[in-house]
Amino acid sequence: MKKAGFLALVLCCGLAVQAQVKGVKHVILIGMDGLGAYAMEKADNPVMKQMMKDGSWTLKARSVLPSSSAVNWASMIMGAGPELHGFTEWGSKTPEVEPRTVDQYGLFPSVFTLLRNEKPNAEMGVIYSWGGIGYLFPKKAVNKDQPCPNDTATTDAAVAYIKEKKPDFLFIHFDQPDGVGHGIGHNIPEYYEQVHKNDVLLGRIVQAVKDAGIWENSVLILSSDHGGINKGHGGKTMVEMQIPWVFTGKGIKKDHEVKESVMTYDTAATIAWIFGLKTPQEWVGRPVKDIFGK
Repeated sequence: MKKAGFLALVLCCGLAVQAQVKGVKHVILIGMDGLGAYAMEKADNPVMKQMMKDGSWTLKARSVLPSSSAVNWASMIMGAGPELHGFTEWGSKTPEVEPRTVDQYGLFPSVFTLLRNEKPNAEMGVIYSWGGIGYLFPKKAVNKDQPCPNDTATTDAAVAYIKEKKPDFLFIHFDQPDGVGHGIGHNIPEYYEQVHKNDVLLGRIVQAVKDAGIWENSVLILSSDHGGINKGHGGKTMVEMQIPWVFTGKGIKKDHEVKESVMTYDTAATIAWIFGLKTPQEWVGRPVKDIFGK
């Protein structure tokens, strides 16, 4: 029994390593602020829809509460909710709650820390349109930290970085369509027009990955921090909480709708699983393994 149990353990471990190593060398996470799940089907967004067709997706992934920005961007890259990482508000710059643990950079461990610790030579970047993102990741852990004045500038910077450096991991943040949602409203023609503009920018990023010659070894992710209702968000309605969650690329099932429960902090856990990283005990995110395969 002991030998059989040991053999089973070895086989399971071997399978786990094999599952994590799928020839993926590059992961690019694109986060669009305020992109509610409901927008994915209603908008003129052919690039987003093609990512869904070519990959695995759910439109029932959920944000943590409150359905606001900083708390959810932190959860997405830190693999846990606000009770553990400590960022609890829309514009948190420092944790309002004491983090359950901190890394060598003084923050709750993020996927950036895990990748830097286990793959010291990894090329990593964060390029973002909302300055609040700059408080949520360990700047000393990344090679490129670039805030930008708007989403077009963010796209320009991301395209250049992808082509020049071919990053192992890149997080790109768009501030829209959140701005239109607050200024004019969600789920109205102007909001969907902005989603279309975002889609065009997303297309440039996809093309940059292809032009860089890394498409065959990449996974692209599209998600958001929250949706919205009227001119706001932060509440408990599904239009505020449900977000798109799309993975496409190397080793990802095609045209596959994920039926299991997905939370935003599962994004970090899934990225860590792709890279074969050991996750902290304090993380509550789970890798969504259903998306991998043919």
